[in-house]
Amino acid sequence: MEPVSPSNGGPMDRIERMLTPSIEALGYAIVRIQLSGRHRPVLQVMAERRDGMPMSVEDCARISRTVSALLDVEDLIASTYTLEVSSPGIDRPLTRPEDYTRFAGFVAKLETKAAVAGRRRFKGRLVGLADGTKVRLVEESGEVDVPLAIIQKARLVMTDELLAQGAKRH
Repeated sequence: MEPVSPSNGGPMDRIERMLTPSIEALGYAIVRIQLSGRHRPVLQVMAERRDGMPMSVEDCARISRTVSALLDVEDLIASTYTLEVSSPGIDRPLTRPEDYTRFAGFVAKLETKAAVAGRRRFKGRLVGLADGTKVRLVEESGEVDVPLAIIQKARLVMTDELLAQGAKRH
């Protein structure tokens, strides 16, 4: 089973819609939901605290109990699976449009489904969103706009600046 994120549609959309209100009511935001693995699927729920504080083991356990209870009632995953709840970490994935604005100034790597200017991989400093539909990056060769709709994978790159920002939150 290929990794699937909420933005790709299908069953993950239903799971995200079902989980979001309860997770938000607990004070968290979903970063990504992903189902992967063939023999024993793993449902990964990546979340962060909405107050900006670092996630603790108890935060993950609290989310896990809530998610387990909701999924047991709805039974949206047909086979046996393993639930994994985690925080996004420092080199976090960028999954929502607001992430590109929130983390402007930091270095990110993007991978696209289709070529932009003959390329599918980009690495540069995030500027933010252009026209609300494109991610603007400053690379060594200059600025590039990458359409949000074709971004397949994006994450922050671990840099000294990012580590320093993470240390300020603790």
